[in-house]
Amino acid sequence: MKTLDFSIFTTHFDLFLQGFLNTLKISVLGLVFSFILGVIIAVMRIAPVKVLNIFGTCYVEFIRNIPLIIIIFFFYFGLSSYIDLNGFEAGTIGLSIYTSSFIAEAVRAGIQSIDKGQMEAARSSGLSYLQAMRFIILPQAIKIVIPPIGNQFINLVKNTSILTVVAGGELMYAGDIISQINYRIFDTYILVGLCFLALTIPLSLFVNHLEHRLARKN
Repeated sequence: MKTLDFSIFTTHFDLFLQGFLNTLKISVLGLVFSFILGVIIAVMRIAPVKVLNIFGTCYVEFIRNIPLIIIIFFFYFGLSSYIDLNGFEAGTIGLSIYTSSFIAEAVRAGIQSIDKGQMEAARSSGLSYLQAMRFIILPQAIKIVIPPIGNQFINLVKNTSILTVVAGGELMYAGDIISQINYRIFDTYILVGLCFLALTIPLSLFVNHLEHRLARKN
C-alpha cells in the first residue's frame, strides 16, 4: 500500500512556510477588516435612517448571494485596471468584503436581541445614538454573537484557498507550485490540508473555549 511521502514537506519546506505565512497574513487582515466592516454594516441596517437601512440591506443581500470567486475576480481583473493590486491584495480585499456580509448579519441579530429599553435609557441619559450603540449596545451584542462570528473566522481561513486562482501566494498556491515540481499531487495536497488544520483547529478550540466560558458566565 502506498504511503504518504512526507519528504515532500521537508524538500519544499521553504514553499510550504511561505504559503503558510501568507495564509496567516491574509487571515489576520481579513479577520480585522471583515469584523470592522461587518459591525459598521450591522449598525447601518438597524440605524434610524432609512437610507442607511437600505444600503446595509442591499450590501448584505448582494455580497453574500454571489460566489466569493466572483468578488475576488472583480478586484483582481476589474479594479486592478485602475489601481495597482496584486493577487494577495485583491484576494484579501475580496475575502474581507465577502466575510463582512455574514458577520454583519450575526452582529445585527446580536444587537436586536438586546432589550430596546437599554437604548432608550441610554438616549434619555444624554448619549447620542452612536454613543449608545458604541458604549452600551455593541459590547453586549458582540459578546452574544462570538460563537457565530468565530465560525465565520474559521470559514475565512479555509476560504483563503480560493486566492490560488489569482496567485495569492497562500498555502493552496504553494501546493500548486510544489505539485508541478514533483508531480506528487495527492501527497502534496494532503500536506496542504494538514497545514490548514494547523491553523483552523487551534482557532476552533479557542472559539469553543470562549463559547463555554461565556455560557458559564450566563
